[in-house]
Amino acid sequence: MVVLILVVLAVVADRVAAAIADNVAASQIKSAGFPVKPKVDIEGFPFLTQLAARDFHKVNISASNVKEGPLTIASVNATGQGVRLTSSFNGATVDQINGTALITFAGLDSAAGLSDGITLSNGGNNELKANVDLGFISGTALAQVTRANSHQIEVKIVNAGPIPLSALGNASDFKISLPSLPAGMTIQNVSVTGQGVLISISGSHTSFGS
Repeated sequence: MVVLILVVLAVVADRVAAAIADNVAASQIKSAGFPVKPKVDIEGFPFLTQLAARDFHKVNISASNVKEGPLTIASVNATGQGVRLTSSFNGATVDQINGTALITFAGLDSAAGLSDGITLSNGGNNELKANVDLGFISGTALAQVTRANSHQIEVKIVNAGPIPLSALGNASDFKISLPSLPAGMTIQNVSVTGQGVLISISGSHTSFGS
């Protein structure tokens, strides 16, 4: 019975320590420039042996409704592999981290400051469809979404049909910047889904904290 109690106490202590570490890591990611405090989950049991070795095999990071300026990212999800704490325990290096960031069509509309008469949706073939109804002209146009650079995506109309590009204003070609992502992740590629624009993000040999 005594042994069982000790085992239970050890497990509880391990889980409490893991929860504290999750919270500290989340705070460090936010202090590094991420707009919100994410949820962090350090996988693996027991946690305390990983802590003693300063080596975590797998760390999950997630956040929703990440707002910076006019942009709202609906969700960010990432998994880091080979996360090693610094000797001072106030930061970490990450061998590899991969994830996704989702911007809904409404979020893209808002971030771009599009006219009320222009809304975006899934156009198929990895393209956006712009539904245009400006009173004096209406119709649909197709746009491509691409990686502009490591922190920006670009939306550019590629087929406007009879609609003159001048009527679309900044909707014809605009860029959106992502906030500072956890653990130095950058944009790798972009795709259009039924939910919105899905951005693949990753980083190798990155770090967070100090």
